[in-house]
Amino acid sequence: MHDTTRPIRPTGSPAGAAPHASESACAVELRGVTKRFGSQRAVDDLTLSIPRGQVLALLGPNGAGKSTTTEMILGLQQPDAGSVTVLGRAPHEACHDGLVGAMLQSGALLDEVTVATMLRLVAGVCAHPLPLSDVVEIADIDSLLRKSTSKLSGGEAQRVRFALALLPDPDVILLDEPTVAMDVETRRRFWERMRHVASAGRTIVFATHYLEEADEQADRVVVIDRGRLVADGTGAQIKDRIGGRTICAALTAVHGERPDPTQLAARLADLPGVSSAAAVGEDRIRLACSDSDQVLRALYAPGGAAADGLLADLTVASPSLEDAFVQLTSHHDDLQEQS
Repeated sequence: MHDTTRPIRPTGSPAGAAPHASESACAVELRGVTKRFGSQRAVDDLTLSIPRGQVLALLGPNGAGKSTTTEMILGLQQPDAGSVTVLGRAPHEACHDGLVGAMLQSGALLDEVTVATMLRLVAGVCAHPLPLSDVVEIADIDSLLRKSTSKLSGGEAQRVRFALALLPDPDVILLDEPTVAMDVETRRRFWERMRHVASAGRTIVFATHYLEEADEQADRVVVIDRGRLVADGTGAQIKDRIGGRTICAALTAVHGERPDPTQLAARLADLPGVSSAAAVGEDRIRLACSDSDQVLRALYAPGGAAADGLLADLTVASPSLEDAFVQLTSHHDDLQEQS
């Protein structure tokens, strides 16, 4: 395993180059940003300020506007209203000057070349590239250098995209679903390296569907839904917003037939003390409760779902970030907006 403890340069003073000109205390700032696609608003009057050196997780259901927001920060999309600045500059200027690195899930790799060749080609157009040896070490891709880009697995391709994001030696790094297709061990090593990168003062913004990653890795969590900001704070603060506890239970068969989880969730949502109810896969139910004791009494009362044998293995727990996310975005099933 590579040594990821070797220091890399602090932001604002790239190796072999003059210090970055921007002294803005704000890494990324969006003010009243709106972006439409036809009649749909992908981003709706979004205001967000991200200070330098912060690790921020951007969460939202599919269609919430995360990808569109990321594209505007990169200058790939222009807002219809409002403004976006990166390190006090227009996004395209910050990207041109190598101040921004991006790891996009849909980012294409050059075809039919080795990873090493591609890295050298990209480094050649960077204003102040990080030494390739450092990039290879931090991204843990030494074993992939001689491999053709067309032969990479999904997880390997993600590690190479991470290397490409590091090459400009950026102050701001944007990551779109960075650990998708990675196995558990590779995800763990990725976040070890990302913490090392962040420790140099870089600003990290990542969008993820792995909510435990957001809770564990981010200094700050921002939730957007239908293009609007609906929650902003630490993971603990957002979990505290919903309060109460959650009850999880397994569905059991009665007379050889297991109940439909969606229908049962809809029924249980009307119980006193239940804030929201949702099916979890095909065999479990999760209830967010304002009063878990009241809910348990109802479930075990005559005619209750647990008393009738529809539920088993009930557990009561404090809310997770996933519980908060579900409650904050519980109306998103009818979303048709473009992300």
